[in-house]
Formats: sequence, structure tokens, C-alpha cells
Amino acid sequence: MRTRATALVVLLLLLAGCTAPDHRDGPVTLRFQSLAWQQESVTATKDLVKEWNTTHPDVKIEYVQGSWDSVHDQLLTAFEGGEAPDIIHDASDDLADFAHGGYLADLTALLPARLKAGIPRGTWDTATFDNRVYGVPFLQEPRVLIADSARLRAAKVRIPTPEHPWSWPEFREVTRALSGPGRYGVAWPLKEPVSATLNLSLSAGGHLFHRGADGKVTVRFTEADAVVPRTIHDQVTVDHSAPSATLGSGGSDTLPGLFGGRYAMVPLGFSYRQQVAQQAPEGFRWQVLPAPAGADGLTQGVSPQTLSVSADCPHKEEAARFLDFLLRPRNMVRLALGDWMLPTGTEALKDPALHTAEDGWATGTALAGRLRPAPAQSVRGYAEWKDNVATPAYQEYYSGAIGLTELRERLEKDGNLVLARYQR
Repeated sequence: MRTRATALVVLLLLLAGCTAPDHRDGPVTLRFQSLAWQQESVTATKDLVKEWNTTHPDVKIEYVQGSWDSVHDQLLTAFEGGEAPDIIHDASDDLADFAHGGYLADLTALLPARLKAGIPRGTWDTATFDNRVYGVPFLQEPRVLIADSARLRAAKVRIPTPEHPWSWPEFREVTRALSGPGRYGVAWPLKEPVSATLNLSLSAGGHLFHRGADGKVTVRFTEADAVVPRTIHDQVTVDHSAPSATLGSGGSDTLPGLFGGRYAMVPLGFSYRQQVAQQAPEGFRWQVLPAPAGADGLTQGVSPQTLSVSADCPHKEEAARFLDFLLRPRNMVRLALGDWMLPTGTEALKDPALHTAEDGWATGTALAGRLRPAPAQSVRGYAEWKDNVATPAYQEYYSGAIGLTELRERLEKDGNLVLARYQR
């Protein structure tokens, strides 16, 4: 009996050994899909991954290069096929449908207190749905005016500062003063008009999307929502201080015209400064100005870049540890400098490198406290509304093909039909 009991114990121990995790197979490997694309940003991100792998032999991070051009469809296909990367780089306005679809892990209990406390509550709201955190917002990009300094000096216009910005009416007057035969005060690159319009409209108090007591969202185009669109429309079709030819262009497409003196200013995302610094011809002097202010001052919407963890990731705690490392203040500064953007972390924003006058860093950093979640941040069905309703409506309005009344009707009537399908 004693022999059989001993044999049974040995057998049980052997079985337990077979079922226990075996760490001898090597470290945990996590795939990190990054959307960094500028060379400085790619280098900074890869360097940080290398530093992690050197100091954390138990968890290996595999860098995977993604693309902003196709990330939504690529991720959707990967999620549905069970092949999503473990750690996902995206933008906060792309997270809502993924979060509601169950594709992203709830990070609420996984993130360390340091990281949670280091990013403002309002910024966390950009990646929070139903009181659950589905991404860490880490880089943000205000819209600014990139201006030809010589043109502004020659016209003797008042130079705006974050403390004393132009109002939207003053901005319109300035662009008229800067215009002349074959020359324009401003060029609006609005190939993607919706996010630019909605985010800048927050300065005038426009929100467009309104959530009712039942939690459902409807589109309501108010007078505040009309301030920015009307300004752009009138610059193009009434004042002729902005060319219609750039309305279908991307931001980079307008830079040759800026360098060549055709346009005095171009509203662009903060990161475009890198292209300006690298491509501007010798002798061209440029400066960064704050976007115009409205009833709510310099407030504008942003959709920060985010880092999320796939719901299917088998090692969520290890993934969260990597996020904590990647987004320590000094590392967040490295990523921000590499992408020519602003970090979301309050400690990182204090870094002296982000407060220099060179390349307009100080102007952008001064806007950080005025950045708010983009109006469409938590709206389900936003992608379809944007592509099928809002983009063509805004494009036609800006070109003069339709008036403000029809713009309002299409955004509200057609838009609410789209949103209703997602909120049944």
C-alpha cells in the first residue's frame, strides 16, 4: 500500500509538471504594430523597443511596421481573422467601433498609477468608452498656421500670439489684406475636410454631435457650428483670398505654393513643421501662428495617437508593462520630438526641448492646455457618416456648389439616418 501511494504521488507530481507553464521555451513575444512613419519617429520607436528588449529578457517586443493609410481596414481584417497584433498603435477617433466590438482589451486595471496620473483626465476621455479605457493617448497634434514671415511683415498685419490670437473675423480680414493678383492670403488643404472643420469649430463653441438623456447621439448644426465653415467658404467664394484649387489637396501639396509666395499661410497639423524645415528653400523665413480663436478662445479638438492592447493578447499584463516603459516622461518626449508633435503627459510637456522658439515649438506647447477631445470621439458610426455624408457635403459647400442651408440639412437629416442604425 505504501509503495502504491508513493507511486501515485510521483505520478501526480509528473502530471502537474506537464500542465505547469514551462518558461524554458523562451521569453514571451509580443507583436507591436507601430504607425510611426517619419524617419526620426521610426528611429526613436525602434530604439525604445531595442532598449526594452535589452533590459527585459523575459518579454520580447517584435516591431511591426503599419501604415496610417490603411490601418482601420487592416486592423478590422486582423481582428476578425484572429491575427491582430498584441500592441496596437492607432488614433483615438478610430477606437470606438473596435472597443464596442470587443476587439480591444480594457486597460483600466492594467495600467500603473503613474501612467494614469501623468495624463490629464480630459485626455483619457478620448480613449474611454462606457467608463473603460481602451487605449493610452500619448501624442497629440494641434492645428496651427504656418506663415510666410516676409509676407506678413510686408503687409504690416498684426502678428497673433497664443496670448492674443486672431479672431475668426480678424483672420478673414488679414487674409484679404495678404491677397493680390495671383497671390492668396491662405490656402486650405481640405482633402479630408471633416476633422479639420469639427476640431477648429470647438473654438467657436460648435460641437455638432449632441448626446441625449437616453445616451443616443444626434447631429445638430448650430450657428456656432457655422462660424468656421462660413469663414472658409467666404474666403474661397466671396473674398477670393483662398484658392479653390487646394480644397481637394493634402497638406504637403500646398507647401510648394507657400515656399513660392503664392500662399501667405497654410493651416496645417503641428507635425508638418518637419516637412517645412526640411523642404523650405534657402532664405525662406517661416513662423508658426496659433489658429484663430472664437467664443471659446483657442480651444480645438484633437484625436490623440493611442496605444492599445488586443483583446486576444494572451499576455496583457506584460503588454501593459511595455506601455508603461514606452510612455515614461523622457521616452514620451523622445517620441514627440521624433514625430514633431506634443506629448500628452504633463511631465513630458515641461521638457525644455518643447519650449524653444526654434521651429515654433513654444507656440504649439502653449496650445496644449486648450486641446479637447474631438467632437466625434465617442460617436458610433462616425466613420460612415464622415465618408458618405459629411465629406461630400463640406466639399460641395466650400467650393460654392451648395449653400449653408443645404449643408445643414444634409449633415443633420442624412447624418442622423446613418447614426440611428448604430444606436438601435
